Amino acid sequence: MTTILPTSEEDPALSVVRFTSELSWADAGPEVAEPQVSRLCTEAQECMVMGRWFDLVSLMLTSADVILSKVSEKDLECIFTVICNVVTKSESPDEALEMAKLISAKITQQPSDKPALRLKILFNLYNLLENPYSRFFVYLSAQWKEWNIGVSDQRQLFLTISNVLREHKSLVKESFKFLSKYLATFSGEDAYILSEAKEEAVRTIVEFVKAPDLFQCDLLDMPAVGQLEKDAKHALAYQLLKIFLTQRLDAYLEFQTANSTLLKGYGLVHEDCITKMRLISLVDLGSDESGRIPYSLIRDTLQMNQVVIVSRYTERVFGQQQWLTLRSKLATWRGNVANVISTIRANRIAEDGSQAVQGIVIR
Repeated sequence: MTTILPTSEEDPALSVVRFTSELSWADAGPEVAEPQVSRLCTEAQECMVMGRWFDLVSLMLTSADVILSKVSEKDLECIFTVICNVVTKSESPDEALEMAKLISAKITQQPSDKPALRLKILFNLYNLLENPYSRFFVYLSAQWKEWNIGVSDQRQLFLTISNVLREHKSLVKESFKFLSKYLATFSGEDAYILSEAKEEAVRTIVEFVKAPDLFQCDLLDMPAVGQLEKDAKHALAYQLLKIFLTQRLDAYLEFQTANSTLLKGYGLVHEDCITKMRLISLVDLGSDESGRIPYSLIRDTLQMNQVVIVSRYTERVFGQQQWLTLRSKLATWRGNVANVISTIRANRIAEDGSQAVQGIVIR
């Protein structure tokens, strides 16, 4: 694994942003280039301060095409070593995975150009990752073209990976991603081949609806899923997906009223679906109302009929009236405590008397 040794006071990531941006804007002239370089460096600093590591990697890769064509292999290796090292700064496995995907996608775009260097960068990234799934993804990216496997084998591989990941609750999201990859391989196939994916398409829909942290997907654009719309057996599953991707809570509640047995058969919990649809509906409101949403519209759309439970409050002023109120409350509490004590004493006396009578009878 490559180790980064700082050779200046400037952070290596910031140095890479400065170098690549200067190279990208070199032909624009100093009057245009300097403000752009300064802007990109400032944005990179903000990302580092706020811990927005995915945004930082995205920023560092904006000039990747330019540097891959203009920079020597030695300098390229140094640049991508710094970029890959940013992955280790994230505390979120999901974010680290997304960064790894971003870097891998950029490196594998033109595998015939500097193939040895690209492979070296990918394996350097692989060694930096701690999450097994992230490492597997990078390894898969590095070997995919070399394996040269057919579509049928790809489907079997994606489906097998999804089934293995599905057994671990913490990897449900990853299982869904590989299941989506499996369905995507059916694009361009005829109706007979598409029919092979019906059951898995339904399973993918159910997993999407069930996952509390999945809100976006491109399932509606996949032919393997689209075929369900007019399928006699699975049309309702397609309708359910369409509700979660394009409609609001009222549409789901209407669907649930008519198909509650179906939802239970899919293993879906009505309360969980309502929670997810409320979040989706709220986001949808935000997109329609330009960021300003009347509270009454939120209440009606999310069908909120709730109360606020106050556990503690503080008086804004504390004078004579507040002292009198406090005295009254303390007197009430004192009376309640006295009643409880009296009840306990009475029960204890009755219990002692009963035990004494039993003792006399025994003697």
